[in-house]
Amino acid sequence: MKALVRPRRLAPGARVAVVAPSGPVPEERLQAGLDILRGWDLEPVVAPHVLDRHGTFDYLAGTDADRAADLQAAWCDPSVDAVLCARGGYGVQRMAALLDWDALRAVGPKVFLGFSDITALHEAFATRLGLVTLHGPMAAGIDFVKNARAQEHLRATLFEPESVRTLHSRGGALVPGRARGVLLGGCLSLLAADLGTPHARPSARGGLLCLEDVNEETYRLDRYLTQLLRAGWLDGVTGILLGSWERCDPYDRIRALVLDRLGGLGVPIAEEFGFGHCEGALTVPFGVPAELDAEAGTLTLDVPALA
Repeated sequence: MKALVRPRRLAPGARVAVVAPSGPVPEERLQAGLDILRGWDLEPVVAPHVLDRHGTFDYLAGTDADRAADLQAAWCDPSVDAVLCARGGYGVQRMAALLDWDALRAVGPKVFLGFSDITALHEAFATRLGLVTLHGPMAAGIDFVKNARAQEHLRATLFEPESVRTLHSRGGALVPGRARGVLLGGCLSLLAADLGTPHARPSARGGLLCLEDVNEETYRLDRYLTQLLRAGWLDGVTGILLGSWERCDPYDRIRALVLDRLGGLGVPIAEEFGFGHCEGALTVPFGVPAELDAEAGTLTLDVPALA
């Protein structure tokens, strides 16, 4: 797996577009997030349909066409330096095919940030645009709005990425060892749902795979992992990092499942790396080559997340 192109880091005064490709956005949280961005001397620009809600399916932030149009316009605006997702939820898969990927590619690299349902866009930006993307707290997310650790790690990644080249886990090694590879991954259920689509990579071969999820029963997580295994998608993966499993079953049960399903891959597996749906979530750059030391609980980027 090749390293992807890194967008340029942000500088004070940069314009950042906020879009809602998935679920509806609470206005008060959006305003709080915008205030934080302004406090970083950024100029946030809110896309027209960010506060929309679909008339029939209220789990969507407006229509598929409007959500796609907002993302398209934000990315193609030459005055915009970064596109930040407001929140996750569900909806990316409904609108991904409506994007003009040729037009997006022609724009060149920009910062793109999100997680959860945005996993499907991380995959698409990797396969269609060849760009590094940031898996991290979103502009109207509870964690971003209320947690100083999440805010500071994201701010450092955006402005001073060389200062956060090493990430430390709060856990240990499920399978010890060292591994090198290009970072990829995200929300486990979305990776499984993305299999076979035009926007998903054919496999994780050569990659350091980051996995997390939220509000899933163990049998469902088992199903997602088994699907990835049966599809051969995990063949050749070099190592695995586990993030958060908020509102899932007790962690001992999750740990046992991961060992049962993934232990046979024979690669290092490290836990509790603090990314995903957790308090104080760290920002992880997908598409950057890195080294995992499972026993030491460290992930060291070969280069800063952004150029």
